[in-house]
Amino acid sequence: MPPRTRGGDISSAPCRRPTGSKRRRRVQLREVEPAVDRDPVEHPQHDRDETEEVFEGVPGGPIDGSILRSFHNHVAAKIWLGEDRAPLKLVNHGAKLQLWELDAERSRIYETVHRSGLTPLTSCSHRVASRPMLSAFCERWQPETTTFHLPFGEMTITLDDVASILHIPVTGSMISFSQPLRVDDANALLVELLGTTNVEASRETEQCRSPSVRLLWLRDHFSTITDVSSDDDIEFATRAFLLHLVGCTLFADKSATSVAIVYLDLFRDLSMVGSYAWGAACLAYLYRQLTTATRFEVRQLGGYLTLLQAWIYEHFPEMFSSPDLSYTES
Repeated sequence: MPPRTRGGDISSAPCRRPTGSKRRRRVQLREVEPAVDRDPVEHPQHDRDETEEVFEGVPGGPIDGSILRSFHNHVAAKIWLGEDRAPLKLVNHGAKLQLWELDAERSRIYETVHRSGLTPLTSCSHRVASRPMLSAFCERWQPETTTFHLPFGEMTITLDDVASILHIPVTGSMISFSQPLRVDDANALLVELLGTTNVEASRETEQCRSPSVRLLWLRDHFSTITDVSSDDDIEFATRAFLLHLVGCTLFADKSATSVAIVYLDLFRDLSMVGSYAWGAACLAYLYRQLTTATRFEVRQLGGYLTLLQAWIYEHFPEMFSSPDLSYTES
């Protein structure tokens, strides 16, 4: 092959890929064709479900109904349309925790509870929760983003907040249940882990009409156990106390009187209670309760409301109102 010259034929030369800088220069030198008005052509959207309902925006709220798809059922949407909802009924068991305290006569139970990492729950719960304030924040909760939509942006409760406010474990084994607990299995757990009889277990679940036990029932049957009781009774009372504790705090449900028996299985091995990520489970449960309470027809809010209220006071201190101790009635 004859040597190539600057002006010679290069048709037989091997092709080389242009460098990035050459490609950019080439793009810059291209002329842009002027836009030409053409008749709009409607293309059928075969991939879209014809039965899928697209919701329009809400005045004062989202302008694109395809982003927050459930907003049409949100209490905030109803408020913009002129409907209002009374403050939510709050499920708060802060006062009930003081009905079952671990004093010096129950030091063996206290030691096991202390090793579980849940001891802070016995003293940090608020006895009173603010219905107007928590209802107002619930109206600003968005299930799709799991955040509060506020005038200046979005905020949410994080695991760091849980650890800072509650001082309970936020890392460890995940708390989850593969399927709902049947009543027969719930009765079997009460017999095995709390030492009750089949008759007592069946009577309690029948009264609750669910695989649950009343908080009052736990206190009546196990709060009298002391250090002089048998080892088995102390073990049963420890499990009952822990079930009562999480039922009053982390997993407070809208029954307002009972706790699900499914959590009792977490206390089967008392030496492993501290290995669970209780803070993560508490936060997930509160997220679900907030999501449910955003529906206009819902009238109650469950979950650990001390966490929600303390988080509001931490980030919005102007929301905190202290009682006027100098007030006297004339």
